[in-house]
Amino acid sequence: MATTEKQKSDITHKYLRPQKSFPSVWCPGCGNGIVMGAFVRVVDKLGYSKDEVAMVSGIGCTSRLPVYLDFNSLHTTHGRALAFATGVKFGQPKMKVVVITGDGDALAIGGNHFIHACRRNIDITCILINNHTYGMTGGQGSPTTPEDAISTTTPYGNVEKHFDPCDLAMAAGATYVARGTVTHYPQMEKIISAGLEHEGFSLIEIISNCHTYYGRLNRKGDAPAMLEQFKENAITTGKAKKMDEQELVGKYVIGKLHEDNVKSEFCCEYQKLIDHQKG
Repeated sequence: MATTEKQKSDITHKYLRPQKSFPSVWCPGCGNGIVMGAFVRVVDKLGYSKDEVAMVSGIGCTSRLPVYLDFNSLHTTHGRALAFATGVKFGQPKMKVVVITGDGDALAIGGNHFIHACRRNIDITCILINNHTYGMTGGQGSPTTPEDAISTTTPYGNVEKHFDPCDLAMAAGATYVARGTVTHYPQMEKIISAGLEHEGFSLIEIISNCHTYYGRLNRKGDAPAMLEQFKENAITTGKAKKMDEQELVGKYVIGKLHEDNVKSEFCCEYQKLIDHQKG
């Protein structure tokens, strides 16, 4: 039976910190709230207790998300969420450790930590909310800002090549990689759930809207208009296989992009080393 809107609301409120006031710090229409709702409903469906989950974030609009949720949480310095999360997972390997980050936080100042978390294949689920800009600090260009796009630091258009976070994660060694958008809500829940259940480093990239900066500067319209654009430009992995490279320009390929269940997980390998040294 389908979950009603009231039931969804009740589930979400069950995981909110009672002392946090709403509305949130996010702009009206921001996709971060959609991701937050999806995450807590997945946790509820999987049956994790609040004590089993640790959420880690750095600095940015997206990084405010764990502040509102009643799990073990760690709000860290800019770009260092994955480094702190590695320490948490290493110290408490049975916990579900989740990093909530943005494209600037994870891939610019945090880029080194990102590639090494992938390389180690440590069992962390990284939910990277990609809005193609630095939202909290003023709309500066980020590593995912498309070429020719306008930002406060590229007022005449961006001339830098941009990162594809999923390609980067796969190349660096992540063993579960998927992409969704805030428009494709049921599919987003599925890939977050699969990422949490996967043993190894999981990257879940969620394409989201920053209509306040990126949308306004690039004449993408308001929040509903940007959500509609995600719907129009998203292509499933199945359809993408039948399209050539030129046809995929400007499109978002959504779904599971990569999964490797053979590569060993970092904490497991380290425990084997400890056991071996103990004789």
